[in-house]
Order: sequence, then structure tokens, then C-alpha cells
Amino acid sequence: MTAVTPAGALFGEHLRELRTKRGLTQVELAEMTGIPQNHISTIERGAKLPTLGTLIRLAAALGCKVSTLVRVFDKEDLESLLPK
Repeated sequence: MTAVTPAGALFGEHLRELRTKRGLTQVELAEMTGIPQNHISTIERGAKLPTLGTLIRLAAALGCKVSTLVRVFDKEDLESLLPK
């Protein structure tokens, strides 16, 4: 099992919030993006960070800008999110 990182946990929580606000399940989001459901689950748990391609697919499916997905990092001390 992959370790959860601070950045991963923060992004995963934000993605889950955006998905559920739109009334989507992980399975539905997976179908809309072409990303396997287990990969979406891994991202939401914070065990993996998405690639740029994945961010674009997620934004398109969620009907938002890529910047909406990553703006969660704007409110954080970026140094605290980096590996030690």
C-alpha cells in the first residue's frame, strides 16, 4: 500500500468534495473520465497524486477548470506539503 502524503491527502479530500457536490459516485466519475475507479479511489485517499492528463480529464468530467482542482494548494503553506 502506498503511503498517504500531505499533498495527496489535501488534494484527495478536495476531489472527493467536488465529486460528491455534483452527486457523482466514483464509478460514475470513472466512466466519465476513462480513469479506472480504483485509481480515483487511490487519488481520493491521498495515496497518489494525479498527472496533468488526469487533472484535465477530471476537470472536464466535473465541469470545472483545472485551476479549481488545484486551488486547494493556494491556501496552504507549500513547504509543509513537500516530503521531508
